[in-house]
This record gives sequence, C-alpha cells and structure tokens, in this order.
Amino acid sequence: MDTLNALGSVLAENWAVWVVTLFLILAAVIDGFELKVPNWLTFSMIISGWFYSTCAAAAAGDPWYAGLGWSLVGMAVGLGLLLPLYAIGGMGAGDVKLLAGVGAWMGATHTLYAFCVTGIVGAILAVAMVVCRRAWRKHFNQLWMIVGEILTIRDPNQLSTIAAERKSSMLLLPYGIPIAIGSIAYFAWMGMLV
Repeated sequence: MDTLNALGSVLAENWAVWVVTLFLILAAVIDGFELKVPNWLTFSMIISGWFYSTCAAAAAGDPWYAGLGWSLVGMAVGLGLLLPLYAIGGMGAGDVKLLAGVGAWMGATHTLYAFCVTGIVGAILAVAMVVCRRAWRKHFNQLWMIVGEILTIRDPNQLSTIAAERKSSMLLLPYGIPIAIGSIAYFAWMGMLV
C-alpha cells in the first residue's frame, strides 16, 4: 500500500512530464508506422502546453502571461533547433513541431538538453540502421555528399530541392522516434519522471 501511495504522489507531482512522455510515445509509434507526425498531435501538444504553462504560472501566484511567455520561448527554442534541418529537406515538419511541443510544455532549457540527447540517439539509430542493412559505403558517401552540398550551396531552397530528389534513394529515419527516446531519457536522467 505504501508503494502505491508513493507512486500516486510521484505521478501527481510530475504529471506534466508524464503527459509530455505520453505525447512523445504516441508520436513515435505513429511516425514509426507512417513516417509522419500528424498535425492533430503536434498542435494539440503545443496548445495544451500553452494552457498548462499559463495555468501553472497563475497557480504559483505569477501573472498568467509569464507562464504563457515561458511556454512560447520554449516552443521557439524547439522550433529553432530543428527548423534549419527542415529548411534544407533534412527532416519533416512534424518532427519540428513535435520538439516545439516539448518546448511549449517543458520550457527552453529542458528542450535544449532533450534536443542534445535526441541528437545522440538519432545518430546511434541512423548508424544502426545503416549497419543492419549492410549499406555502410553507400550511406557514408551520401553523408559526405550532403555535407559538401551544405558547405558549398548554402541556399536552403536549392538544398531542399536536392534533398527531395535524393529522398527515394535515402534510408529514412522517422525522427519522432529519436525525439521520443532522447527526451524521455533526458527526463529520466534528470529524475523528472519519479
């Protein structure tokens, strides 16, 4: 009974992080099957993050607009971290909006750190996918070609067009999965889930 009461108090104390975790798990599952994170999920996450932050600030005795501002800054950080990759065709808009949703709920600092862990998880998963398919040389050459294009072309529109043409020959990583794993791992590491 004491364990159940302890679990209940942990969930009550950290419920917002658990809500974000459930959003992330759902996004990862959908992205894994459909290679897309749907707008209904990302916009629900962002808007509910604004609402939560506004209410949390008011409940703490702060002005409601301080909470909304905190949420908007977190959302902007989430957008800003992945928007450059989206602009050059390196990932989908749903992935960008998913990290913006994390920012709307968790704020700028937690979003930045979750993004860093997400990058590591994404790199590990990408390498694992390439190794499992035994296509190391092909993808290694594509990686250096993409890096060369980014360094020489510098026009996001042209880079996006090139990426769209190359998409059919690429091994696609549904990035909602690394965002979910990386963010949840960061929350767990920081003790935010317990």
